[in-house]
Amino acid sequence: MRVELTGVPETLLWNLYQRAAAARGPRPVLEDPRAVELVEEIDYPFGRFGGTAMAPWHALRVRTFDRAVRRFLDRCPDGQVVALGEGLETQFWRVDNGRVRWLTVDLPETLDVRERLLPGDPPRRRSLACSALDLRWTDEVDASRGVLVTAQGPLMYLEPPEVRGLLAACAQTLPGGAMVFDAVPPLLARGTASRAASGAASGAGGAGYRAPAWRWTLPPRAWRRVATASPAIASVRSLAYPRGRGLYALAPLAGRVPLVRDLRMSILELRFAS
Repeated sequence: MRVELTGVPETLLWNLYQRAAAARGPRPVLEDPRAVELVEEIDYPFGRFGGTAMAPWHALRVRTFDRAVRRFLDRCPDGQVVALGEGLETQFWRVDNGRVRWLTVDLPETLDVRERLLPGDPPRRRSLACSALDLRWTDEVDASRGVLVTAQGPLMYLEPPEVRGLLAACAQTLPGGAMVFDAVPPLLARGTASRAASGAASGAGGAGYRAPAWRWTLPPRAWRRVATASPAIASVRSLAYPRGRGLYALAPLAGRVPLVRDLRMSILELRFAS
């Protein structure tokens, strides 16, 4: 199936490519057979991303999100997960407990690709075509059995006031719920901006791919400041990455090493007041 996307929506293919690379082999870093299948099904020049050197690190980032969702489902097995800007993420199949209700919120052009490759399965898995900033998606949420909002990747492409407004809106409209999202450190964002300006790939260095610049950043040691977005945010914590292999076995300690910390995306979990 031929896929043609540009700008921010095209980044979903980079994420898919890295996940598939991490999921291949006899001892995969990430259990994600659907990602491997999708890369084989899609007609797209993945080679323009410049390789898969980032795959092991990306896999640990993905597994951190998976662990957060599983913890939520342990508490609320019939809860609802709202995945903002999900792209071609296949997290549902990795964490499904047979009871979770899943709502994908994404841009129309992105959702068109997702629905062709990963068609919905109502009533447990549904999609809504709109921006994460279009808060009508909150009308589709049933928080009576618990709700977790995930944002794996999209916030970095928003302006800082937009991110702050979105966090506040989630906290105020989903009392008792939670949210997990990642944040880019300024040092990493500056490097990406310079590569984007020269037409190189974000994080991969592939010629012919112009990655969009990251707009919202958060210094690694300033993660607690996101709680100031709304008094309805009851708590915030920074999640540790799981252990990887080789040098990546030290990933859980990466947040304590200054140079590594400044190049590592933070993954934050918010809890909203009841």
